[in-house]
Amino acid sequence: MLDRFRGRRWAWSAVALAAVLILGGVTYGFGVTKSTQLLLWTEQTATGGAAPTVLAPDWVKIGRDLKPAVVNVSAKRAQGPAPEMSTPFGEDSPFDRYFRDHFGTRPQRPVRSMGSGFMINANGYIVTNNHVVDGATQLQVKLSDGREFQGKVIGRDPKTDLALLKIEATGLPVIPLGDSSALQVGEPVMAIGNPFGLEQTVTTGIVSATGRSIGAGPYDDFIQTDASVNPGNSGGPLINARGQVIGINTAIFSQSGGSVGIGFAIPVSLAKSVVTQLADSGSVTRGWLGVAIQPLTTDLAKTFNRPDTKGALVSSVTPSSPASRAGLKPGDIITMYDSRAINRVADLPRAVAETRVGREVPVSAIRDGQTVQLTARIEALEAKEGGQAASEAEAKPSLGLSVQPMTPDLARRLGTPARQGLVVQGVEAGSPAADAGFERGDVIVEVNRQPARSVEQLKEAVAKREKGKPILFRVEREGASLFLTVAA
Repeated sequence: MLDRFRGRRWAWSAVALAAVLILGGVTYGFGVTKSTQLLLWTEQTATGGAAPTVLAPDWVKIGRDLKPAVVNVSAKRAQGPAPEMSTPFGEDSPFDRYFRDHFGTRPQRPVRSMGSGFMINANGYIVTNNHVVDGATQLQVKLSDGREFQGKVIGRDPKTDLALLKIEATGLPVIPLGDSSALQVGEPVMAIGNPFGLEQTVTTGIVSATGRSIGAGPYDDFIQTDASVNPGNSGGPLINARGQVIGINTAIFSQSGGSVGIGFAIPVSLAKSVVTQLADSGSVTRGWLGVAIQPLTTDLAKTFNRPDTKGALVSSVTPSSPASRAGLKPGDIITMYDSRAINRVADLPRAVAETRVGREVPVSAIRDGQTVQLTARIEALEAKEGGQAASEAEAKPSLGLSVQPMTPDLARRLGTPARQGLVVQGVEAGSPAADAGFERGDVIVEVNRQPARSVEQLKEAVAKREKGKPILFRVEREGASLFLTVAA
């Protein structure tokens, strides 16, 4: 399952089916060329021609034609040893010890989970979700005609929750891949899969939204649909009115674990490049810029004198990174990357991830109200991606913060690289600072874009704040840098 939101009634759930109680279960164009696509998959529908203009697609024909290309993926996993068997002897009996040593531990019990997948290549290449196959010791792929094959994992990409499998067979039916970038809200779609182990189940609905972020990973860009998707549908195709895959069903938003009409699919335009790399090398290489970013909230926009909240606010820059060498600084607002507008903070990670390693890209940012043009040479994303002063000991301005100046001893105890600033000792519940998100242990390094060196400086900033304009803080927290605003 995808992580559940703590303290909330609703939860995100991946839609693989665990067979325990019931049945016993950014990267678009990394060297993707047209010839590569044609070798691995097809985009041509069975009938060809232009997209239909009618609002009522022939789901009967589409379902009949495409169901044979949808498969059941059964993953076998070891759950760990079963509980020890009870003995008829007392704990102090030598017979009890002998019994436990020789018979007390049962062997590991295999657990099976079920998901879906679909064939993109007549020679047995199958797309599914990473969470369907992750940790599996054995994969069984069942076709619609009843044939079963051992599945081999060609590659997995946990960051996008995609996996590419292969079975040893030829002449297999396939589903053509479409273009999810052209999707519009309201378009009719069909989901095919194996919910609760019910093979070849077809449901229909519409595209409810695009570009959804659900906290599943750094490259969230989900298609939302009201087509019924349930446990067991994971990895199955979401199909448009032309009979093309436009998404891979992945997660649901549910109170009960079953469908409530809110399902999510990975866009096929994202999957194409991932699948291409998995087929080529078994892994995915992504571009790396080296910045930590955060959304430009309404309050932050006011402090930066921005007319809107478009862009990605740079909260920190990794030393010796492409961003550092390009000249990006904390407080910059990235608005363009490689000629693409960065309107939402989620736009930047995807744009950087899909950039070919070694390529130089133009970056536009707003700095102190002015646009700066920079050039960054993108690198590969590695796995590394990770005594008080007596006169000023405590101060409690009206913000609801207790702070003290940073000392070498405090820096060592906190494990922070900051050598100056104000350490937050306490945050009053219900105070403006608490509402802003301050936490005990935060290190305030800037107040209104000026270095924070003393409690008096903080008091002065509070006293001089403009009515209606928030105070801007930059803080260090557990090695990361972020901006916070406190309402005036």
